[in-house]
Amino acid sequence: MTNFSFLPNSSSSPENRQDSALVSVSAQSEQFLRLHLVQDMTALLPIQQVAEVLTIPIGTIVPIPHMPSWVMGVYNWRGEVLWMIDLGHLCGLAPWYEQITSPSVYEAIVLEVADEQSTKTQPKSQTLGLVVDRVEDIEWCDWQAIQCPPNFTLNPKLTHILRGYWWKSNDVMLAVLDGSAILRAMPR
Repeated sequence: MTNFSFLPNSSSSPENRQDSALVSVSAQSEQFLRLHLVQDMTALLPIQQVAEVLTIPIGTIVPIPHMPSWVMGVYNWRGEVLWMIDLGHLCGLAPWYEQITSPSVYEAIVLEVADEQSTKTQPKSQTLGLVVDRVEDIEWCDWQAIQCPPNFTLNPKLTHILRGYWWKSNDVMLAVLDGSAILRAMPR
């Protein structure tokens, strides 16, 4: 795995890094889905915000005109209309269709976040499809180990959907994405 390169000079002093051998599953630990926005850029998404991982054939996402370029269109997910976005493009990276590896299917994550107006008796959630380069594995991460990145070093388009970052061993930094913020980025 390569360094996460949203932040320049992603190596840091040892006290800022978290050795994965020292991270134990504790009450503050949570599971995250590790994904690639593009081939060499890795990020994490809280697993409780993931409803499903999909493989979608090219051509089944219906484009919608007059939307931002990172909005790919809509997809029929279990009989429901699911808006699909190019998550890497939303973060300021090259659009999915311009990337060198263009397989015949999309890998997508169905993001599901509890609606702010949800109650215990009337649970509501919002869903959104996130097209990514690939989905990898589950990571355990302690919330206390997630650090706030310095604002001046971030890609400005990433700042509004980033919760922070987590250092793994071997100078690998993983961005921790905020599913609620990704949903708020959608045009109304």
